[in-house]
Amino acid sequence: MAEQQQIQQAIQLPPRSHQVVKAATAATAGGSFLLLSGLILVGTVIALTIATPLLVIFSPVLVPAVIAVGLIITGFLASGGFGVAAISVLSWIYRYVSGKKPPGAESLDQARMKLTGKAREMKDRAEQYAGQQTS
Repeated sequence: MAEQQQIQQAIQLPPRSHQVVKAATAATAGGSFLLLSGLILVGTVIALTIATPLLVIFSPVLVPAVIAVGLIITGFLASGGFGVAAISVLSWIYRYVSGKKPPGAESLDQARMKLTGKAREMKDRAEQYAGQQTS
């Protein structure tokens, strides 16, 4: 009975050397990442120190250039998006006209029937109204 408890404890708890290796690996990785983040911070500060005077000197040129590039990129993206939308709509219309029943065709047919019914109803009312006015 005592042996089984010792075996279960040995299975549940990893060996001490395994824990030491885990701790050493974690400390090494953590230290490396900490060192790397410190180096990146120092490099960023140095680059910002060097770049700030250049940005101040060239800002009258850079700001309008950045605005122009932003507008150009926005224009190209909008143009591409509208082009994709137009192709999708034309493809849907082609499938609808050719009788392939694309998604949403039933809703369109129902709306068309409602509009046709309302148009006929209004036409009949207008004819009745015009007939009453002439009498």
